[in-house]
Amino acid sequence: MECQAAGEELPRPHGGAMPRPCCNGYSELLSAEMRRALVQYRPEKRGREEAAEGGELPALEDAYLSILEGLGENPARQGLLQTPRRAAKAMQFLTKGYQETIEDILNDAIFDEDHNEMVIVKDIDMFSLCEHHLVPFFGKVHIGYLPVKKVVGLSKLKNHTVLFPVQERLTRQIALAITEALKPAGVAVIVEASHMCMVMRGVQKMNSRTVTSTMLGVLREDPKTREEFLTLIKN
Repeated sequence: MECQAAGEELPRPHGGAMPRPCCNGYSELLSAEMRRALVQYRPEKRGREEAAEGGELPALEDAYLSILEGLGENPARQGLLQTPRRAAKAMQFLTKGYQETIEDILNDAIFDEDHNEMVIVKDIDMFSLCEHHLVPFFGKVHIGYLPVKKVVGLSKLKNHTVLFPVQERLTRQIALAITEALKPAGVAVIVEASHMCMVMRGVQKMNSRTVTSTMLGVLREDPKTREEFLTLIKN
């Protein structure tokens, strides 16, 4: 039986009207006319950077619209009207690391200091997106380094950027970034993380954690120095 609500008009967020979805819209794919109506209410497409400044990410919005359609959802229903835009802005924030450099993160917070003992910052909260499934993984990062007359502001070690890495690569990238910025005698990084691709899907192991480490310089070469780091992060 044809839904009586079909063909009615639904107000657009930016004025005008668009067709109201039929009552079984949860499982209906958008008609070509309805898809055009959804796309037309958006502002004119511009370049990514210019559009992002105005809160518009049309390419990402279109991609999320297609995902909703592909799942059998109806993006024209009220609860999903702004979802492509919201999801696009969230993804832009979560991947802001692509526009950042190590200089941006450290922000000139490197200081000359006659200190040659180990510096450790542990239990740093971390989150990222796995490049295999684009789902989150999150956990703790422990960082230690042996300075050579240069130290970094401790709060800067807690700044995190989110890209699309695998955990093994992320661990090494953190260590290499600190090495590049400070030229220390040695660096150690350990990452402990839970992966939603293992918790929510696949093997569905709720309490599993993945632990990765990278040791550079004296922290790799000297067993006693390495043991000092490992002991201190456990205490």
